[in-house]
Amino acid sequence: MILMKFAMIGAGAMGLRYGILLQEAGNDVTFIDTWQPHIDKIREQGGVYVSRDHKDRHLTKIKLETPESYNDDPDMLIFFTKQMQLAGFLERCSHFFNDKQYAFTCMNGMGHIEKLQQYFADDKIIAGTALIATVLNGPGDVDFMGKRGAGKMNMANLTEKPDEMTHRLFDELQKAQMNPTLTTNFKGTLMTKVIFNSVINTLCTLFEIQMGEFGNFEKAYDLGRQLIDEAYDICERAGITLVSTRDEEMTALDRNTRIDMPLHYPSMYQDMIHDRPTEVDYINGYIAELGREHHYEAHTHIFLTNLVHLSEYHRANEKKAKEAAK
Repeated sequence: MILMKFAMIGAGAMGLRYGILLQEAGNDVTFIDTWQPHIDKIREQGGVYVSRDHKDRHLTKIKLETPESYNDDPDMLIFFTKQMQLAGFLERCSHFFNDKQYAFTCMNGMGHIEKLQQYFADDKIIAGTALIATVLNGPGDVDFMGKRGAGKMNMANLTEKPDEMTHRLFDELQKAQMNPTLTTNFKGTLMTKVIFNSVINTLCTLFEIQMGEFGNFEKAYDLGRQLIDEAYDICERAGITLVSTRDEEMTALDRNTRIDMPLHYPSMYQDMIHDRPTEVDYINGYIAELGREHHYEAHTHIFLTNLVHLSEYHRANEKKAKEAAK
């Protein structure tokens, strides 16, 4: 029996993980993507190769469409694109949207909710955060990090009023072993993960290191605490109640880096090494902008945002130089 019908918009690392696990739990899932080498490879090999912690690589069949070729009516649209890609995906997919559908997302950073609101009513938007590590090795090849059932996630309605569809989604995510927690604190839920990422994603990317190397560094606590304190000060000024205390956030950082995902390279690092734009403006940059709105200068977050852009600039110049030398 099919439980729910999902359209997974964005078939990258996290989109594949959520979608494949929901599919394995008995749901009807169609993946929608625009990256042509990825689409071609999946069609050529008849599915996606899935590994777990670099082992047990096997082919999983999936349904795959482009925004233009998909023409169905799912119960739930799940968005897992990069922040800078979302507007384009929404425009290209809008022909199959209707006012009965729900939009759900666990994308990194902030800025996506406002884009979703241009197409969906507030009572149809559910968002969340995921402490789940996944790597896209290349077109048609994904690696789920951690044992089955590893990781967890939070979710909340934009209206902060869970309804029947929210509980149906929660149940299917639970069956898919995503370990969801349903909250009624929308902004606080999302911002708590943004702050977490502002430490791990950014510092691991700048130094090109795995999370465990950061977590085992003797000054990791001091580095993390400085960024967390700055962000929590800003949220207090903005009237945002976070779902973790400062100390709980530090504990989560320690556990995730040293114990749960020590071998993982964060998604921002994966973008950087593949010469793709990073989402730093939607993470550290977002925290800094929120600070400015409330008369607080987030010096450390501003500094790190600029360092990431300097690294992007340097890599782009190196790439141009190598191409010119050919």
